[in-house]
Amino acid sequence: MTAPAPAPEATRAVREAHAPTTPPPLPARPRTPRRQLVLRGLAGGAVVATLVAASSIGLDLPTLVAGGEDVANLVERMLPPRVDDPARIATLALDTVLMAFLGTVLATVLSVPLAFLAARTTTPHPAVAAVARAVITFCRAVPDLVFAVLFVRALGLGVLPGVLALALHSVGMLGKLFADAIEDADPGPREAVRSVGVGRLRELLNGVVPQVVPAWVSAFVYRVDINLRTSVVLGFVGAGGIGFALQDALRGLVYPKALGIVAVILVLIAVMELLAVAVRRTLLAPRRPRFRRDRAVRWVSGGAAAALVVVSFVRLDIDPLAVVTSVPSLLEVAGRTFPPDLTSLGPALWEAMLQTLAIGLVATGIGVVLSLPLGLLAARTVAPHPVVYAAARTTILVVRAIPELILAVVFVAAVGLGPVAGAMALGIGSIGFLGKLVADAVEEIPPGPAEAVRSVGGGWWKVLFSAVLPQGMPSIVGSGLYLLDVNIRTSTILGIVGAGGVGFLLFEAVRTLHFEVAGGIVLLVFLVVLVIERLSGWIRAQLT
Repeated sequence: MTAPAPAPEATRAVREAHAPTTPPPLPARPRTPRRQLVLRGLAGGAVVATLVAASSIGLDLPTLVAGGEDVANLVERMLPPRVDDPARIATLALDTVLMAFLGTVLATVLSVPLAFLAARTTTPHPAVAAVARAVITFCRAVPDLVFAVLFVRALGLGVLPGVLALALHSVGMLGKLFADAIEDADPGPREAVRSVGVGRLRELLNGVVPQVVPAWVSAFVYRVDINLRTSVVLGFVGAGGIGFALQDALRGLVYPKALGIVAVILVLIAVMELLAVAVRRTLLAPRRPRFRRDRAVRWVSGGAAAALVVVSFVRLDIDPLAVVTSVPSLLEVAGRTFPPDLTSLGPALWEAMLQTLAIGLVATGIGVVLSLPLGLLAARTVAPHPVVYAAARTTILVVRAIPELILAVVFVAAVGLGPVAGAMALGIGSIGFLGKLVADAVEEIPPGPAEAVRSVGGGWWKVLFSAVLPQGMPSIVGSGLYLLDVNIRTSTILGIVGAGGVGFLLFEAVRTLHFEVAGGIVLLVFLVVLVIERLSGWIRAQLT
């Protein structure tokens, strides 16, 4: 009798038991997400580039420490602050506010048609859109103080060159924001208006404008706030405002008087910022929407704005026709900058341009290091205590209220002429700019992950590093790139007060009537800023 055949399961078990053993395959290493690779590469490259730039301008830790001591000694010499002529300072402060407002109004008038031409959904032809976008980019790339220097040479000393400089530079921001709002508008209302057979103008007025007005108002109010900070320093080049009195005090080494004027500027800008917040809330986000009330508020606000325009022209003694009649003089000066001359200065121009880039890069590094912890503490959702939150927000507000050019003047007086003063001034100024962006970005992240970490007993540090920073890092990196863009633009003008960079060469070229050289410098600044802007945009796109 033959033995019964073993079951298939038993045969398989015996075969597997005697088979040579092989180790199980190792789990595949998870691929690092592209965003993390980009972040790591950016962080490493930024650190190396910043260190190289700092070495090139002679900035190191001992220099920073010595600079801090020098600034402290200078501030001690400024105390106590005083205001010798309150009536004159108050008048100049009022002129500064009106210059900022009027410049923004003129910029709005110029930006609206440019925005319709630049927006893809409303432009008559892609070529027209490209030209309009180029004009907007040019206005944004050339610093307002550069425009002011050229306009003062064309029109003479006074507030009109300052107003026109603010207006032209503001077109770079308002034109872009207005065009973006038009492109984001819902096409439905426009198609409905078109269906009744109205012309193109009525189509835009009835189908697009009502949708974009809230975004335009918000951009206008924000730009007034920015222009107020800018108009403070226009007096340094003879374009009117309270900056003229500040320059006199610093030039005469009357430091207590200079600090008194700076204190007035701080109060002025802080009040304007609070007023801007109130205007935004009133016009754009009423707590209890009521049609009649909102309509009345908008009509009253529009009437008040129109009245303020009239008051601005009268108080600043500007003939409205002069805005138009000054165009030939401006074009004449602009024409003298062509063809641009990039050879007369020789290697000095390229060295100054590289110095400008180094100042902007080092300042951004300083700003990131100092503003990141301050911005986190200024976020209501992260601050460990309300007192810490209030102190951080107050610090950011105070730093933001001081224009970078004033900081540059202070650092030049403390540590001497050169790019070190410029880098330190821009670095301190970056605290207010980036600190606010970091705080706002952190407050907007979803609270769920942080609450989950707290629910398992995680403390403040654990919540910060496990839930807050991972969510907020892309936005923080994007803000840092934008800060680099802004700092490089700003660093082009610090040379006017001796803080290094290409600004000194530009100021000297205009002062000595070498307009072709000035045109070459402006062209070079425009191209560099354009490249940085495109590069920053590409990097931000990789992070989304």
